[in-house]
Amino acid sequence: MEALHAPWRIQYILGPKAPPGGGSIFTRIAQSSYDEANHVIARGRTCFAMLNNFPYNGGHLMVIPYREVPDFHDLMDGELLELMHFVRRCQKALTKTMQPHGFNIGANLGKIAGAGIQEHLHLHIVPRWTGDVNFMPVLGNTTVLPEALDETAAKLRAAMAEE
Repeated sequence: MEALHAPWRIQYILGPKAPPGGGSIFTRIAQSSYDEANHVIARGRTCFAMLNNFPYNGGHLMVIPYREVPDFHDLMDGELLELMHFVRRCQKALTKTMQPHGFNIGANLGKIAGAGIQEHLHLHIVPRWTGDVNFMPVLGNTTVLPEALDETAAKLRAAMAEE
């Protein structure tokens, strides 16, 4: 069995869980107008997509409902439908801009399942390439990303706008 190790994420895991003022960090970003600074690449009626600031791989996106709910069964039908449409749009944008060989798409529901922000449902879309698990994260405690998050966000924003 292969394992995808991401030891650089410990900074996120051990860091503060909720911003001052209440609500999850995703709620704060949803309400913010600083999309570029927050790496938000697209907004819909009920959800938005953004780059993960603690990525497993370059292009690691998250699709997040505006409403702060912990699980899929808490979503209204329209929210669930748009969430899945956004996942599809993000996958297309990643394919167009980064040409990955595959994807991991999923959610961690509950603390025991690995949810870092368990009060606010979000889906991860992680592009994968053959040989993308290398020694740098494990031995060097370093994440190798081929470009800056701002550059990746700009490319994905343009690809999402074409949809």
